[in-house]
Amino acid sequence: MNENLKAIVDEFAIRGTVADIKPLGEGLINDTLLVKTAEADAPDYVLQRVNTNVFPDVEMLMGNIRAVTRHIRRKLEAQGADDIDRRVLTFMPTKADPDRLYATVDGEPWRMMIFIADAVTKQAVNPESSEAAGEAFGQFQAMLADIPEQLGETIKDFHNMEFRLRQLNDVIAADPAGRVASVQPIIDELLSHAEEMTVAERLGREGRLPKRICHCDTKVNNMMFDRQDRVLCVIDLDTVMPNFIFSDYGDFLRTAANFTAEDDPDMSHVGFNMDIFKAFTRGYLRSAKSFLTPLEIELLPYAATLFPYMQAVRFLWDYLSGDKYWKCRYPEHNLDRARNQLQLFRSALDAKPAMAAFIAGQ
Repeated sequence: MNENLKAIVDEFAIRGTVADIKPLGEGLINDTLLVKTAEADAPDYVLQRVNTNVFPDVEMLMGNIRAVTRHIRRKLEAQGADDIDRRVLTFMPTKADPDRLYATVDGEPWRMMIFIADAVTKQAVNPESSEAAGEAFGQFQAMLADIPEQLGETIKDFHNMEFRLRQLNDVIAADPAGRVASVQPIIDELLSHAEEMTVAERLGREGRLPKRICHCDTKVNNMMFDRQDRVLCVIDLDTVMPNFIFSDYGDFLRTAANFTAEDDPDMSHVGFNMDIFKAFTRGYLRSAKSFLTPLEIELLPYAATLFPYMQAVRFLWDYLSGDKYWKCRYPEHNLDRARNQLQLFRSALDAKPAMAAFIAGQ
């Protein structure tokens, strides 16, 4: 066993004796390990090193997570829910400070949480898993609608469409990779929609659209299911922060409701899947309708178009920048991604009347 890792685990107030520490999962952001304990009555744990390149303010990050998990736990207790320890993540305090949920060792921040036993994540996107995701993420928002703490923004301007367009315009003006002229038709089409796609920011400034606590990374594999296929809890809470509810609704549909992968270069494969839209929306409104305003519900079709548009802008920005943000397998990878998302945006725009009609019937 790695003694350095065992020393990190020893920073936390856990139960049981460490028997083994081994890698867990294939996370892209944080290093994640499973800590097995020797005693039958002690839980196992998940140990993670926080990636400070992505989340530089660890104090804010863990403060957000502490507020969110405690609030959800209180809600579940008030509901008389059973199996609460499997329905909300439990982060372990340090031995030195019972209010502190991370320890800094050799300049690196680490955290620990209880491993949820007999639970699985899913990768497949289908109507069944999409409806479960809609209900779970809607319930997540609903439970946090009255959280008293003011949460911080762990990734600044993450889903701010005005900011993303400023980035695009700046790189167009600078043209550092000399690529602007070759993609001018794509630039023109994206910028022609700029006014309509920044409506959320304008409504927010006018006080007509509230920011709520959102997950901001709504993927099917960010939920835990029990062995009977019931959703236990939402996981991966690093991006939980204030945002318009469109972040959770639209971002899920951007990936799940595309008939193909976001970097498929064959545009004939790309399209907006109404079956996935209907399933996710049905689940989402079942749990979120209780707190959503009429305007938020009315703008859900806008949210479904917003996120492929935003991602097209971001992929094109990176292509024009010289491919510095996303890893690319070939020279025009980011351009293919941008074209793909632009095609998905067009398809979602065409589907807006059908989306509005479906939502009105829920």
